[in-house]
Amino acid sequence: MVPAGVQVGLGVKTAAVYMVAEQGNLESTENTFDLAIQGEGWFKIKLPDNSTAYTRSGSFQIGPDGEIVTADGYTVDPGINIPAGAIDVTINPTGEVLVKIAGQVTDTNAGQITLSKFPNSAGVQAVGDNLFRETPASGNPSDGTPGSDGYGTLLQGFLETSNVNTVAAITNLIRAQRAYEMNSKVIQTSDEMLNTLNRMR
Repeated sequence: MVPAGVQVGLGVKTAAVYMVAEQGNLESTENTFDLAIQGEGWFKIKLPDNSTAYTRSGSFQIGPDGEIVTADGYTVDPGINIPAGAIDVTINPTGEVLVKIAGQVTDTNAGQITLSKFPNSAGVQAVGDNLFRETPASGNPSDGTPGSDGYGTLLQGFLETSNVNTVAAITNLIRAQRAYEMNSKVIQTSDEMLNTLNRMR
């Protein structure tokens, strides 16, 4: 019979796994099609099966057909084609893609990059390669223009780096390790006490 006041636990288990959706640091790359989001929002990506994924990774390039695509060749939605004769491309903070073509005085607007926003960004599901899908926990996304109410702006020639705080992560790891060691000692001491009780007559 267990003495009064002593409770036998059921161990530990993972309660939840969630994504930290905080803004990461911005790193200059000077690449024309590298885009970083300053603030809230996700780039919308069209996958080969016509489904939609979302990413904060703005490492884009020009595909074989002149479309802006991801490093894996997936089209950035909405599809924006860069003319073959373009000599310079400017993407302003509000997502307008302005193309300078040889022989023309003014820039041509090739399209508008939009951003998506979730009611709960931490609820999206990772599918690999910096791509995420909506889930019931994330809620349905809404699309908007960069810089409009609640949406971040774009920064050309920059990429968002990891939002992990290395120092804080290592500190938390050491704290968890020491807590584990202390609890291990408690269990060992409790086991020794129970053994002593069992040997008493």
